[in-house]
Amino acid sequence: MATWLVTGADGMLGRDLVIMLRAVRERVIPVTRAVLDLTDEHAVEAAASTVARIGARGGAIVVNLDGWLDVDAAEVDEAGARAVNTVGTANLAHACARAEMRLIHVSTSYVFDGDAAEPYAEDAPVRPATVFGQTMAEGERAVLETLPEAGIVLRTGWLYGEFGRNFVKTITARAAEQEFCEVIDDQWGQPTWAMDVADRIVDLGRASGVSGVLHAVNSGSTTWYGLARAVFAELGLDEERVRPVSAGQLPRIVARPAHPVLSQERWTQFGLAPLRPWREALAEAAPSVLGVE
Repeated sequence: MATWLVTGADGMLGRDLVIMLRAVRERVIPVTRAVLDLTDEHAVEAAASTVARIGARGGAIVVNLDGWLDVDAAEVDEAGARAVNTVGTANLAHACARAEMRLIHVSTSYVFDGDAAEPYAEDAPVRPATVFGQTMAEGERAVLETLPEAGIVLRTGWLYGEFGRNFVKTITARAAEQEFCEVIDDQWGQPTWAMDVADRIVDLGRASGVSGVLHAVNSGSTTWYGLARAVFAELGLDEERVRPVSAGQLPRIVARPAHPVLSQERWTQFGLAPLRPWREALAEAAPSVLGVE
């Protein structure tokens, strides 16, 4: 039995991962930022040493889900975002290296500017267009340089799930409150069920010889408008109640990448298939996320 330290365990993906790890009878130590502040180098070092000692027999794995994820707030407080996404991740990577533990670090499709017409491969050069993306790219680099053989950067995007705030739950609420919903139709991405990512993290933790960058997104792509229409369909509602608008019509501090779509070519190298299509995943997620029977 391996010992898993999960940071950011109170977030959407964190809660799903902890549930899944316990379901498959792994030993899991979930921590929140209030318990373990990744910007505190000494606290991170102590936590890593403890986990390594507990997992001395079955092995120890760290999954980093802690991060500054508010894209607009990062533009306003760049230092705060960098402290968590860059410095905190680097602290954890160095602590894992000293304790000889593996690290799975979850990152974002926003490390790309979204200007490419084709999906970004795992080895595509990063080119973030936001402070959030830049600080996440710096955190990725810290993991890859510090743990070249024992670090995994797992990029994802457009996550939704049972817990916490997310677009799918927001649209579900709006469907009950508004006759029509205006939704952006010129930004593309890959709606991804958090439970599917959690399942793949468990696979990676149990695999050997895996390192470097992998993309964990449900296959295919759509716009926010397309996703909203799919949510309406799952709710049994008229999809024509969803109206398309351009991103420029909605006020935001910083523009989001227009096409941060990821390819998933490396999974087959490790005997694993890419994640399933996003529409299939949404249909299975509907009972827990949308409340659909």
